[in-house]
Amino acid sequence: VRARVTGIVARHLFQEGSSVQAGQALFQIDAAPYEAAVQSAQASLAKSEVTLSAAALAQRNKALTAQNFISEQAYLDALAKERMAQADVVAAQAGVRMAGLSLSHAKVVAPIAGQIGRSLVSEGALVSQNEATQLAVIHQMNPMYVDFMQSASQAMHLQMSPANVALKAQGGGNTTVRILLADGTAYAHSGKLLFSDSTVDPATGQVMLRASVPNPDGTLLSGLYVRVRLQQETVSNATLLPKQAVTRSAQGDTVMVVDAQGKVAQRTVTVAAQQSGQWVILAGLSAGEQVMVDGFQKLRGGGPVEPVAWSSPGSAPNGGLAKPVDSAQTK
Repeated sequence: VRARVTGIVARHLFQEGSSVQAGQALFQIDAAPYEAAVQSAQASLAKSEVTLSAAALAQRNKALTAQNFISEQAYLDALAKERMAQADVVAAQAGVRMAGLSLSHAKVVAPIAGQIGRSLVSEGALVSQNEATQLAVIHQMNPMYVDFMQSASQAMHLQMSPANVALKAQGGGNTTVRILLADGTAYAHSGKLLFSDSTVDPATGQVMLRASVPNPDGTLLSGLYVRVRLQQETVSNATLLPKQAVTRSAQGDTVMVVDAQGKVAQRTVTVAAQQSGQWVILAGLSAGEQVMVDGFQKLRGGGPVEPVAWSSPGSAPNGGLAKPVDSAQTK
């Protein structure tokens, strides 16, 4: 909030740290000079209107000119005086409006609703429109904007995904955004992705995205760091595998598949992205196939293996297999 006129701060009209509404009065600047300016402008307008009344002779002189009672030049002079008087009236009306605006700016109001901080000027301080004196800061609290970054390569991948991998990019305006607070708890309200920036930061190689999140309870504060989850792609007929099940190399990504006879064979797969610590597999596996997740050191030659169901670390036995799911959604 900045001063729009020059003057002495007579009063501040808000409680520091409170919530304010748009249009609420915050400061009162000494208005006496601006009240006098309004009166002067009104007097100038009245004077211009009287001058116009006295100069309104063009129509009468036109009739007299037609009857040859006055010369054509006299008519033209009267017409010029009348138009000049009309212009003076318009200028005086504009002066009244300008003086009124300056008077209204002597009362500083909140431009937006939000939470206001401390007053940055005290009563009796001189503020100026030329220096754009800052009076206070209002933080919009509901909704809140969340700015986050995404690598340019990933953003381009989302825009240019080929149809043969069945990637369907969702529209940004319909993308739901979920917030995780610093302690890992999920924020109660979900928001929407507003836009993705059209430029890449050359220093980081990332693109900025902005989301709007409801904040009715004031839980989110300006400057707070949070984590963002949003769905940007839908992958059909994909498979989720634990990361340790996939071997990644320059030659390609592979997994070890166990058939019905317990035979283990290497299979090349296509990895798209990761979700919740697992790889999203687009091609190379079918529903119902068994994939080795652990126990690779126990393989001996080409002998058969006995599958054991695999579970997450901490509850799994040594060695095991994981059955892939039919489909998954990446985030």
